[in-house]
Amino acid sequence: MRLLYGEEVQRALDRRAPLVALETSVVAQGLPPPHNLEAARACEEAVRRAGAVPAALAVIDGQVRVGLSGPELERLASGGERVMKIGSRDLAPAIAGLRTGGTTVSATMEIAARAGIRVFATGGIGGVHRGVAETLDLSQDLLALSRFPVAVICAGAKSVLDLPKTLEALEALSVPVVGVGTNDFPSFFCRTSGLVLEQRVEGPEDAARLLSIRFGELQQGGLVLALPPPADTALPSTELEKHMHAALAEADARDVRGKALTPFLLSELSRRSGGRTMRANLALLENNAAFAGRLAVACAALGG
Repeated sequence: MRLLYGEEVQRALDRRAPLVALETSVVAQGLPPPHNLEAARACEEAVRRAGAVPAALAVIDGQVRVGLSGPELERLASGGERVMKIGSRDLAPAIAGLRTGGTTVSATMEIAARAGIRVFATGGIGGVHRGVAETLDLSQDLLALSRFPVAVICAGAKSVLDLPKTLEALEALSVPVVGVGTNDFPSFFCRTSGLVLEQRVEGPEDAARLLSIRFGELQQGGLVLALPPPADTALPSTELEKHMHAALAEADARDVRGKALTPFLLSELSRRSGGRTMRANLALLENNAAFAGRLAVACAALGG
């Protein structure tokens, strides 16, 4: 896979500065305009303030880009063209078809691993969907986490998922899920899910040592660093579940499935919560990016 590096990222590589990968499906599909572009820029600035360099990843006209210019981010965010939602399985068709699209967690991890970037910030990972017994709907993110040596900083898994089954799947794939300052698995919009995590770190320095051992000494695959969303925008879990049940019923009534399901549910949750889930989403994205920047700096200090 040929990678084309943006100017800021290339300069960072030349001086061995710490880098943080950022996905772009949240820009292309996950958030509506103008929130999508505002979130992308806020995440990049959060990484820079922490002392690292942001590397937004995407496929632009069939070229795999590591670090996007302002106009390229605007192109993904504008909605002016039909852009792909690119997971790992979609990379070859996107490149061969000279397509443009935002990368999901799985494709971002694959590209980041190829570029030698070990720290990646996103909102929430995909996992096992509710009703999996009937649909067999499993995210590509799960396998990517087991394969690629990249640390994913997130607010847990998306609230629309079956969280207990998602944790079981990650355990089966030998992917550590480590709480950052917590032993309670966060659930994206909520700081708590009631699901206990066996492992935790207290800050970026602890996490950097963990990455050094897993990726360096053991040569193992990825891991999840689960960071609770900011308290001032997080939702109570009881309120979220009420909105979730209504949103799932609406999706079923409209026969919304597959790739369209998660964006539909997130949109419905925002509508039903009076925009509170949108505010929580924007806050947690920036919060995760800031921690990822500090982690990348700590990894660089360890020589990783």
